[in-house]
Amino acid sequence: MLKLKILSVGKTKEKWLDEAFGEYQKRLKPLMQVDCQWAKDSSQLLDWALKEPYLICLDPTGCLLSSEQFATLIEQSWDRGGSRLTIVIGGAEGLPLELKQNAQLISLSPLTFTHQITRLVLIEQIYRATEIQKGSNYHK
Repeated sequence: MLKLKILSVGKTKEKWLDEAFGEYQKRLKPLMQVDCQWAKDSSQLLDWALKEPYLICLDPTGCLLSSEQFATLIEQSWDRGGSRLTIVIGGAEGLPLELKQNAQLISLSPLTFTHQITRLVLIEQIYRATEIQKGSNYHK
């Protein structure tokens, strides 16, 4: 089974965001195991991330992708990571330089979002990527 790990700084404070995130986790459950770890700071995030076999980091300087391009990237990433993929979301201060140097950088948008909203946008796009790969009507 595919394993996706999402690493981010800080916990989600808003209940509605947790519920929406949980809905996409539930939808993805038949396809992959989604694990989330919320670090207390960037140092802990770096420690966790550098132990992972393949990293994608969300960063404003990263490549902007369409949903179709993101779906292709996710599919290719499973191959590179041996069915394991870790996606990292930085906190308010961004990502540590060492992490940026050891990962593929992408950007979800030129807009700035809180890390809490970014988590929701990310998991929805991961779900959308799986639906694109299946050829479903979810992505039109």
